[in-house]
Amino acid sequence: MGPDVGIARGADGSLSGSDDRPDPQEAVYLALHGEREALEHALTLARQQQSFCTQAEQVAEAREREAALLRDLDRVLTLIRAAEVRRSAGPAAKRWQ
Repeated sequence: MGPDVGIARGADGSLSGSDDRPDPQEAVYLALHGEREALEHALTLARQQQSFCTQAEQVAEAREREAALLRDLDRVLTLIRAAEVRRSAGPAAKRWQ
């Protein structure tokens, strides 16, 4: 028997362990970053609308949308930070008291 006993080859031919299940916490972390990116893009558009729209009503709507997007971005960034702490938390990690 060769050195690859107990190790499966993936579809791409690479060696991998038997535990190839995706980490649910990693999926949540990546989804949060996707949401952050979408919010940042929407914020850019709202700010551009405030700068370049000629009608006062459109500027006011963009300002309200920006405020709501900033609240959502703050929430997502807080969740990302919490996920980062969980990712780095291990048996030897310090806990904030």
